[in-house]
Amino acid sequence: MIAEQLRNIIKDGEGLTVEFKECRNQVNRDVYKSICAFLNRNGGHIVLGVKDNGSISGIDPKALSGIKKDLVTTLNNPQKINPPLYALPETITIEGKLLLYFAIPESSQVHRCIGKIFDRNEDGD
Repeated sequence: MIAEQLRNIIKDGEGLTVEFKECRNQVNRDVYKSICAFLNRNGGHIVLGVKDNGSISGIDPKALSGIKKDLVTTLNNPQKINPPLYALPETITIEGKLLLYFAIPESSQVHRCIGKIFDRNEDGD
């Protein structure tokens, strides 16, 4: 993903296949529900460091490493996401602010987040 492609995703706003999460200093736990919902639907894009209204807040550079570690650890933990998702977020800088981007694939399996099944619709998870 290049910055220009991500700008277009942000400009088009949230919807069935796009979710923004602010996550300035830590991972918002709703991120995992959204990832699970995308896996169970048609896949989608998760962008951390963007508010729901599409304004770019960015991720604190001091927190970036910890956020990435938390994401990868949780997604690979079958007690949190089952079956696990093996994915790495991509760090992209826009307007001088750090963002994390995930392309979530559609899965052929039913995924659970902490034992619950989530699905995606136009209104969210």
